[in-house]
Amino acid sequence: MKLYYCAQTRAIRPRWILEELGVPYELAHIDVMKGEHKQPAYMKIHPLGVVPALDDGGSIFFESAAIVQYLADKYADKGLAPALGTKERGEYYQWISCAMTELEPSLTTIILNTLILPEAQRDPAAIKKASERYKVVCPIFDERLKGREYIVGDRFSAADIVVGAVLALGTRLGQGLEYPHVQAYLKRVTSRPAAQRAFA
Repeated sequence: MKLYYCAQTRAIRPRWILEELGVPYELAHIDVMKGEHKQPAYMKIHPLGVVPALDDGGSIFFESAAIVQYLADKYADKGLAPALGTKERGEYYQWISCAMTELEPSLTTIILNTLILPEAQRDPAAIKKASERYKVVCPIFDERLKGREYIVGDRFSAADIVVGAVLALGTRLGQGLEYPHVQAYLKRVTSRPAAQRAFA
């Protein structure tokens, strides 16, 4: 199994679950600063030219949350996904989707306009709007996490990898710092040895 990877990107998520699972895998480092993700060889692996991508015995997968869910199901005996057809499985899908579609787009806008775009092209109004949107959604996660160790059920799951990685990115960007349950949750999940290895 090979993970096409670049540090400090969404590739952290599949690396985190691979570390949690304890299965052997190879890291293929893609240097996005040198444009390796846009080279023809990599574009054949991922047609959008972004990381991550996973090669599992010749089958190629992309989209970080999809890879995480695929691996949780492939190694179902490790217990990182709730059983199919249960309430917890529905909540698992719900919180993964909410993190990806409601939280992360705001963070992407902030990253683009603070770190990636040339200064002349950065839009302070877009940053403000994205930050305001994050403050609409993050309290929903904070309320969910009140009195809970994990986002779904009473044990760590792949949903915590996706949700935890997105919320951790928000924290690094100065977003969501005022939500105590989110911050306590992040301390719990990112202190896991597998998370420490993935974020290194």
